[in-house]
Amino acid sequence: MNAKHEDPAEYLRLLGQAGDGPHDIARAALMLAALDHAGRNLDPYFAHLVDIGRHARDEARLATSAEDGARSLAALFVGRYGYDGDRLAYDNPQNADLIAVIDRRRGLPVALGILYLHAARAAGFEASGLNTPGHFLLKIALRRSQALIDPFNGGAAVDRESLGAPPAMGSPAPEDPRLAEPVGDIEVLLRLNNNLKLRALQSGERARALEIAKRMVLIAPRRPELWIELARFNEAAGALGAAQKAYEACLTLAPTGAALHNEAAFGLQSMKRRLN
Repeated sequence: MNAKHEDPAEYLRLLGQAGDGPHDIARAALMLAALDHAGRNLDPYFAHLVDIGRHARDEARLATSAEDGARSLAALFVGRYGYDGDRLAYDNPQNADLIAVIDRRRGLPVALGILYLHAARAAGFEASGLNTPGHFLLKIALRRSQALIDPFNGGAAVDRESLGAPPAMGSPAPEDPRLAEPVGDIEVLLRLNNNLKLRALQSGERARALEIAKRMVLIAPRRPELWIELARFNEAAGALGAAQKAYEACLTLAPTGAALHNEAAFGLQSMKRRLN
């Protein structure tokens, strides 16, 4: 799989135009990471994904249930490759950069989860991320059976009754129906990027947060809430022309009368006054 000469930004633009997916989610995450690694040869990373897929199929060939599949994925990532959650430096931005995650074999739940999703699908399982606030989990299904997997904790199977979150993170009540809701691949990629954006804001790196906001719009161009956020970042950075365009995009996408629509209209008027 030769990706050396593929333009990551163009790949991601086309991904955003294609909608929620499913997509080749690990490939997309690598393309996002490549934006921070200009000139890096991606071929070894894509070769690693191919290797993961091949071994996932081999490990799961005798699986008769989703529980078997969950065990085979854990054996693959922990036993063969040594992947695990980074508990010592959880907030390190490298944990949300898939290139660095592959290099270090450590990452955040959502970054590791993307690799698990890639492997599960390669093995023939249905697989999706779950709407679990605070801690990313995934669900796999095979022959009418299902299993929940925690990629941060060695691919451990999770009982619905014991759903939780990492230390210092909020967790909804176990009976919260949102816990079982699957999310699309774009939502998973946005969650990955949101980790980078929040860490940039926490460290005062406003320019970095703006760059991540641009990437989020690139892969999800139909979401008005992302455009309004991009408009705010651009306005704060003094990029008034870019802010105006972002407000206009939000105005086009947000329902008339909605709070986002009203905020975008107000912001657009303000931009026009400042630019004229």
